Amino acid sequence: MKKVYFKTFGCRTNQFDTQVMISKLKEHALSQDELDSDVIVVNSCTVTNGADSSVRNYISSMKRKNPHAKIILAGCGAHSKGQNLFEEKKVFGVMGHSEKEKIDEILKKEKPFYQIGDLEHIDTTIVEEFIGKSRAFIKIQEGCDFACSYCIIPQVRGSARSHKEETILEQIAKLASNGFGEFILTGTNVGSYGKDQNSSIAKLLKKMSQIRGVRRIRIGSLEPIQIDSEFMELLKEPWMAKHLHIALQHTSDKMLTLMNRRNTFKSDYDLLHRIAQQGYALGTDFIVGHPGEEEKEWQIAINRVKDLPLTHIHAFSYSKRDNTASALMKPEIKGDIAKKRHRELTAIVAEKNYHFRRIHRNHLDVLLENGKDGIFKGFDQYFNKIEVQSNHDLSSNWVRIDDVKVEYSGNKAKLYELSYQ
Repeated sequence: MKKVYFKTFGCRTNQFDTQVMISKLKEHALSQDELDSDVIVVNSCTVTNGADSSVRNYISSMKRKNPHAKIILAGCGAHSKGQNLFEEKKVFGVMGHSEKEKIDEILKKEKPFYQIGDLEHIDTTIVEEFIGKSRAFIKIQEGCDFACSYCIIPQVRGSARSHKEETILEQIAKLASNGFGEFILTGTNVGSYGKDQNSSIAKLLKKMSQIRGVRRIRIGSLEPIQIDSEFMELLKEPWMAKHLHIALQHTSDKMLTLMNRRNTFKSDYDLLHRIAQQGYALGTDFIVGHPGEEEKEWQIAINRVKDLPLTHIHAFSYSKRDNTASALMKPEIKGDIAKKRHRELTAIVAEKNYHFRRIHRNHLDVLLENGKDGIFKGFDQYFNKIEVQSNHDLSSNWVRIDDVKVEYSGNKAKLYELSYQ
């Protein structure tokens, strides 16, 4: 039986897609060693030119280190760079998103292939296990109807379309019966779920919460305009993780217009403060150094960040993405300026996070992952990482922690008398 290794780049959606492919292996063995594998499936990311470079560099290194392995390109990069890599004979084969459920048959191919499929497919696979995970990722939709000027993802994932509700609920029920208690909803544009099925993400969340064994639900990145009154009513539910990631991308209205965003700072300010008042930690995405972000706009933006109740940030220094509107915009921002702004931004939010953790240091419900040498790591309900020292095996266990030691670099605790939750 041939051995197959999966290398996953990028987002949680890609991680889920890899699990779909793993679940479909019947006549091939899953390998944990890329150097001792007959086939390497590269589930690629193409969100920036830098992401493309990382994928290409990995493929080149594997061709040197394991020259006998067949390399198959999957993921978003298959749709943006797959044809070039195939024609350059950098990869043995290319498979599109719609083909991943056929992985077992594709792996049998003896001749080079380019099987890109379409961008309209919706998976029907029920994933019952997540290899090496204590939390389960649930993909609830594909694609995006937005047209942000910097983003190529709609071109490689297609338009927004929802997975069938019954498939999602069946998958969660099976995973819950297999011991998973925390579920993370993911997709290209999670908040758009249900608009093509006369439903909504709030309605789906309510039905998920009624499944026996579901303990905590986290939601991937939401757009501000997708948080409506129906969703706000759920914020007090005990099964909701007390952390939301709301993608602002910027706090300057001029920059939001250039980015072709659908949010404004005033509405973002009001929304985030309303949610924070209910005890939530709040994260966001923020692009630094996008073309047009001159010093005046940056000063406006960074001062506004100081006024927001943010606790987490996923900050990007703008990286040009070919075939997007932003790639043609001027003036471009020099890399050293973007890096400086990135440091300034992340430092401000790190201070906010430290302050938040000092206030929220008790009654922490933590799902721990596999540990080593008596040290276990996990996330609390506020999506803050905590390191727990114990002489018990706490792998994949829920624990309640009080009086955590809050350090600037992170939270720590010692747990010798167990309080399982």
